[in-house]
Amino acid sequence: MTELYPTIAQCAIVATAFKILLFPAYKSTDFEVHRNWLAITNSLSPWEWYYEKTSEWTLDYPPFFAYFEWTLSQVAKLADPAMLRIYNLDYDSWQTVYFQRLTVIVTELMLIHALQLYDLSDASPTTQTVHTNQSRRFIESSHGVAKRTAQAAAISVFLSPGLLIIDHIHFQYNGAMYGVLILSLVLARHKSGLLASGFVFAALLCMKHIYLYLAPAYFVYLLRTYCLSPKSIFRIQFLNCVKLASGIIGVFGIAFGPFAVKGQIPQILSRLFPFSRGLCHAYWAPNMWAVYSFMDRVMIFVAPRLGLPVKMEAVNSVTRGLVGDTAFAVLPEVTPGMCLALTLVFQVIPLMRLFVRPSWDTFIGAVTLCGYASFLFGWHVHEKAILLVIIPFSLIALKDRRHLSAFRPLAVSGHVSLFPLLFTPAEFPTKTVYTVFWLILFLMVLDRMAPASKRPRFFLFDRFTNFYITLSIPLIVYCSLLDPIVFGKSYEFLPLMFMSSYSAIGVIGSWVGFMVVYFTSVD
Repeated sequence: MTELYPTIAQCAIVATAFKILLFPAYKSTDFEVHRNWLAITNSLSPWEWYYEKTSEWTLDYPPFFAYFEWTLSQVAKLADPAMLRIYNLDYDSWQTVYFQRLTVIVTELMLIHALQLYDLSDASPTTQTVHTNQSRRFIESSHGVAKRTAQAAAISVFLSPGLLIIDHIHFQYNGAMYGVLILSLVLARHKSGLLASGFVFAALLCMKHIYLYLAPAYFVYLLRTYCLSPKSIFRIQFLNCVKLASGIIGVFGIAFGPFAVKGQIPQILSRLFPFSRGLCHAYWAPNMWAVYSFMDRVMIFVAPRLGLPVKMEAVNSVTRGLVGDTAFAVLPEVTPGMCLALTLVFQVIPLMRLFVRPSWDTFIGAVTLCGYASFLFGWHVHEKAILLVIIPFSLIALKDRRHLSAFRPLAVSGHVSLFPLLFTPAEFPTKTVYTVFWLILFLMVLDRMAPASKRPRFFLFDRFTNFYITLSIPLIVYCSLLDPIVFGKSYEFLPLMFMSSYSAIGVIGSWVGFMVVYFTSVD
């Protein structure tokens, strides 16, 4: 089969040149967070890592990520040893900035590798027997279509505005970790890779615990395809169970074992799961609680006319942008237990279908829906967590036009919701032009490439999507350009509330649409 252009490698070269130009751009407090972690892991023994609190940005990622920071710190000495001093708070020499920015680009090689494997696996033959020239031509043509759609999906992920905004401007290492996730998903595509898939995902959990949200889908899929007999769910393959369990325990043992020997697991857990934080993050993530908070704001004006009580001490709570300071003036309070219960309920629903029909496409759909449930109903969700939904969904968005219809509002709302992360005027052209160009280019290309679905599409949902996407342009213009002119420094939270509420409608609409597609699709 001839190679298709542009390749992922070619896109990576051009994208890298563009990302280097962004080195002097705005950087968030996450830049100082990771500089501080470099200093902690380089200057202290591992037994002090999770106790050090000179900076407010304490180490709160699992041990594998701490080892990752330690590895980077060994090279950081050569760039600027001063960045590795714990008391050098907010240190940002040009050597430090360039070094940390460069590490994000270099570690993205993991994402490139995983996407190339996905590209190859999606175009691999599914049968070894071809009886006629006509059937051979048909299969080669089918593989060519699969190759093109897989490559388009892979390039769309690598060039994602989400990764550009969060990693290369705002500053994080999501590209590397989503590369590990995609590698695990690709390995799960074939029976020979199921065991390795489980090990890779376990390693990912030991790097960043947010991926626990996706763990239920992995548990069900590996249980059904690797631990239980394909002929009968009542026949357990004990050897496979032992291999999988011992391997996963081994991975966690390598990560947490040394700290367990020192009795530090409770301290690590207190860092990883700080439940003292409030329901909503400083900027509302576009989920159910953003809609709930918006309704509470509206009810403040409506409640007196309906004779409903208003808690005056809570009137400003969800509009201050403070962590751990969420209270509702009219609507009932939301507890962590309620969030957990709702998340589990809406995760179990798609997992039942995965257990009954454990195909790879169903698995990716279940991973996506687990990401949806945790994002929509989770406690203290960060807006950046929308990538937990967008990236796995991207791998199956081109399965057919119904999948793509559900993906489109997510692609718009998920990426637009990240705009408030870059609030400085200098970054407005970059984030806006790049995101709009990506949306126009890829949504048009994907729309032409997606095959027709075997079931009819939803006319009203398609019309809602078109109207929703059109509405994003005036919203961006108002929130980014007109609101400061109209209100000045008054009502600073208003554009954030509009942006979050608008994005929440898109994410929720996409979730509902994909739930219908997921349960009515023919494998």
